[in-house]
Amino acid sequence: MLSGLVIVDKPQGWTSHDVVGRMRRLAGTRKVGHAGTLDPMATGVLVLGINKATRLLTYIVGTSKTYSATIRLGESTITDDAEGDITESRSAAGVTEEAIRSGVARLSGEILQVPSSVSAIKVNGERSYARVRSGEEVKLAARPVTIHRFEIHAIRRIDDGRVVDVDVTVECSSGTYIRALARDLGEALGVGGHLTALRRTQVGPYSLEQARTLEQLAADLEVLEMSAAARALMPNRELSDDETTEISFGRRIAAGPTAGTAEAATAENPAAAFSPSGELVALLADAGSFAKPVLVFAPDNEKQNNEKQAQ
Repeated sequence: MLSGLVIVDKPQGWTSHDVVGRMRRLAGTRKVGHAGTLDPMATGVLVLGINKATRLLTYIVGTSKTYSATIRLGESTITDDAEGDITESRSAAGVTEEAIRSGVARLSGEILQVPSSVSAIKVNGERSYARVRSGEEVKLAARPVTIHRFEIHAIRRIDDGRVVDVDVTVECSSGTYIRALARDLGEALGVGGHLTALRRTQVGPYSLEQARTLEQLAADLEVLEMSAAARALMPNRELSDDETTEISFGRRIAAGPTAGTAEAATAENPAAAFSPSGELVALLADAGSFAKPVLVFAPDNEKQNNEKQAQ
């Protein structure tokens, strides 16, 4: 059974669900999921899990993300991006480079961010964007996010400065809305703002360099094997033969070397445990002097059968 991660370079205009549907057809399985949506307007890294690897997606969702984006100052839209109608235009001709850089600095580090009202956040069981589209005014609560890096690459004045495009890179915690950063920067500068381009270049350890377009994947379905995916994603623990047997039956073993420290494996941030042959056996959490399995991965029967036939 084919299992692993597929790092897709999502095309513009596709929803994340569209990409999952396409991958189900390419991989010949219904068991495909993604590790965090990208807006239809956005392109770039979308991590998909196939079969057993869908169990890794939970641990990818919470990783940091990196984006390249263009923020347009001087225009506000109903969606905070270029897909929505312009609701207000205010000349950005008087906005200085120093003011833009100061605004970006204030939106860096640990901040409270109000998500875009057209986000997929549920309000009383219904998606916020659905409520907005039905004409309802939605105000979402602010939530803490961390902007690790908010770097300006270029500032371009268009139409005699009426609008200003700012090319940036943003590295941020999970749950950050880049559209909301564009909106908030524009409001702080008194001219409004929205996002005109967004490309995700990194999700946790998985980068755009690893990503393949849907056309490339249709020609050659490149799958990052489970063990390689887990090694890149989380701390590693190498097991002995005896430990591999114990964990395979769901039994606990001695705690790892980081037990009792800030780096100890937990249920939320487990360690990936590998057999002597390098196969991913389980995800482990330390509990006192023991390590217990959070998830146990069944052996690859097809791989084992092939090995037996070769002997």
